[in-house]
Amino acid sequence: MWKQLRTALALLALLTVLCGGIYPLAVTALAQLFFPSQANGSLVVKDGRAVGSRLIGQPFDEPRYFWGRPSATAPFPCNAAASGGSNLGPSNPALRAVVADRVHRLRASDPGNGAPIPVDLVTASASGLDPHVSASGAAWQVPRVARVRGLREADVRRLVEEYTEGRQLGLLGERRANVAELNRALDRMR
Repeated sequence: MWKQLRTALALLALLTVLCGGIYPLAVTALAQLFFPSQANGSLVVKDGRAVGSRLIGQPFDEPRYFWGRPSATAPFPCNAAASGGSNLGPSNPALRAVVADRVHRLRASDPGNGAPIPVDLVTASASGLDPHVSASGAAWQVPRVARVRGLREADVRRLVEEYTEGRQLGLLGERRANVAELNRALDRMR
C-alpha cells in the first residue's frame, strides 16, 4: 500500500508541475509570441488608454451611434463579469414582451423607418457580449445615424460597408460589423 501511495503522490506532483505550471507557461508564451493582440484581450487603445475590446460588446444608446445587440447581462448591459443570456425560450411571454418593447423603442428612435427590424436588434445573444451586429442590423440604423449627425445616408452606408466583415471561412455565420469599431470610424468622419 505504501508503494502505491508513493507512486500516486509522485504522479500527482508530476502532473501538477506539468499541467499547472509548464503547460500554462508554454501556451502563454506561444500566444504572446504568435498572437500578442488576441492574447492581451484584443484591446482597443486610444491616446494610450484602453477604451474597449474588439471581442466584447459595448453599450451604445445615443441616437448618433450604431447600437449593438441587446444584452441580457446584469446588473448592466455588456457586463463581461456576468456573461449569459436570459434563458427565455421563444414561447415565453416575458421574452415576447421584452422583444415587443425593443421593437417599440427602435420604431420610436426612427419613426420614418418602416423597414422590417432585423432580429438581432431585438434579441440578446447567448453570451450577452456580442461585439457585432449583422450587416442588415447596421444597414437598418443608417437613416437614423445619418439624420442625427447631419450626414448623407450614402456616406454612412459606405462606412458601414467598409466595416462589414464577411462570413467566417466564407460560409459560417453572416456578414457583420463590429459596432465599437464602426462607431469610432463614425466619430472620425467629418
